Amino acid sequence: MEDGNMWIQYISTTPATRTDVINLQDQLDRKLQQRQARMTGICPVRRELYGQCLDELIRQITINCPERGLLLLRIRNELLMTLETHETLYESSVAFGLRKALQGDLEKIHLRNRIHVLEREKSDLQKELSKIEAKYEAAEKRAAERKMLDDKRHSEEALVFKKTNQQLKIPVPQRHVVPAMANSGAAGITELLANPIN
Repeated sequence: MEDGNMWIQYISTTPATRTDVINLQDQLDRKLQQRQARMTGICPVRRELYGQCLDELIRQITINCPERGLLLLRIRNELLMTLETHETLYESSVAFGLRKALQGDLEKIHLRNRIHVLEREKSDLQKELSKIEAKYEAAEKRAAERKMLDDKRHSEEALVFKKTNQQLKIPVPQRHVVPAMANSGAAGITELLANPIN
């Protein structure tokens, strides 16, 4: 439809000449430039224009030889089907790659969180270990002080026992007890003087 009018275009049955093919090539190059098609990589515009050009060539060949045209049409359809299969594989591989990348990012976040938790646990355990070591050192110090006091007390007690033992070994002079007299008085004193104590 153009300017409110509907146009119908019929396929020309006139065989193509060499000039028609050259014009088709010039028209293809001009449209590629006009629509800024990329010459490398994947480009939907370039693909569309080359597809239209191939359809026109198949049309021109079919007019001269229908069998050859039908064979080219089958080849074109097979190539299109192969291309669509490759596109599907590409899209699915891209989707798979994106899923794997996202999964990797999520796993990386999970591992970072796990590392953070483990570092915090490690810090807590190190603090607890420091407290236990401080308690152990304090207990060891108290035990050493207690041992020193016990050793000092034992030494003092041993010294006291030694002195006591030495004093007990010193000989004691013999002592004679004066027998009790039945009758005290001059007679008793006389007897005592008569038998002096050695």
